[in-house]
Amino acid sequence: MSRPETAEQTRWEVAEAITSRRAVRAFHPNPVPQDTIAQILEIAAQAPSGSNIQSWHVDVVTGQARSQLTSAITARFDAGDFGEEAYQYYPDPWREPYLARRRATGWGLYAALGIARQDKDRMHAQHRRNFLFFDAPVGLVFSLDRDLPVGSWLDCGMFLQNIMIAARGFGLDTCPQQAFAAYHSTIRDVLDIPENRMVICGMALGVADKSDPANQFATERAPTDQFARFHK
Repeated sequence: MSRPETAEQTRWEVAEAITSRRAVRAFHPNPVPQDTIAQILEIAAQAPSGSNIQSWHVDVVTGQARSQLTSAITARFDAGDFGEEAYQYYPDPWREPYLARRRATGWGLYAALGIARQDKDRMHAQHRRNFLFFDAPVGLVFSLDRDLPVGSWLDCGMFLQNIMIAARGFGLDTCPQQAFAAYHSTIRDVLDIPENRMVICGMALGVADKSDPANQFATERAPTDQFARFHK
């Protein structure tokens, strides 16, 4: 039997799940039960999609499979091979207000980690941690059929967001990681992803290490009046 809830309780719980979501960059190694991962994905699959085509694919890596994938990618990274662009994600050229927001995020994270702007080696090492899923025990890799147009990318984004919000209900945290797309060929080889699918991104999933300096940094959000117009 489901427990009775007031509208206010429901509103608070939904808001808490959304606003407590953070891009976590340090995790405890605690394993996450496969049943928990499956429940999160089942919940997330309620995401809307055009004509309910549910175009997303996700490969879940844990244990030895996770180690094999991270080893293959970091071997390329350590050799100075920084991958190849699978698709354009960021604006080119950068312009305001997006450039300022990007810089605030990058320098804010480095400041929390005590990395000086001229310390290229430590920046490099921090970027490498992406490909270890920031030590999270669970890695997720998302892909879409190559012939699907932009609508399916929107649908996939809503699926990803649902995963991140659903994870909060299990006391877990996440970090969506577009950085993995640069190593799409390696990911495809290791995980046997068909050539007709495009690797979109990765995601770390696990229990946040709240004591780590990387998780002391919080990004800011623009006020509503900067992105919304109300027409009456």
